[in-house]
Amino acid sequence: MDGKMKNITKSEVHVLKNLVTYMEHQVVSKTLVQNENVSITLFAFDQGEEISAHESNGDAMVVCLDGVGEVTIQDTKYRLEEGMSIVMPAKQPHAVFGLEQFKMMLTVVF
Repeated sequence: MDGKMKNITKSEVHVLKNLVTYMEHQVVSKTLVQNENVSITLFAFDQGEEISAHESNGDAMVVCLDGVGEVTIQDTKYRLEEGMSIVMPAKQPHAVFGLEQFKMMLTVVF
């Protein structure tokens, strides 16, 4: 697989939260990297939208870029606001919910 960055202009300063747009009643994603070692994806959750509980084969770091979200790891809920981050351990059930409109960068290391 191609390990190069995509969907982002190189050699340019970016405000990451501006690279993905909120859409009513949706979770919007934009993949920046996807290969066998790492995945980097930007997400925009409308208020009340979620990615339901699932597991990943890699450790997954969420960085809140905008708004307020909730990450559930196993049965524990964590509130994230702009600038906060959390790592969801590999092979543990986790979910993400938009308490308000919420943008995040997800980096998964396999």
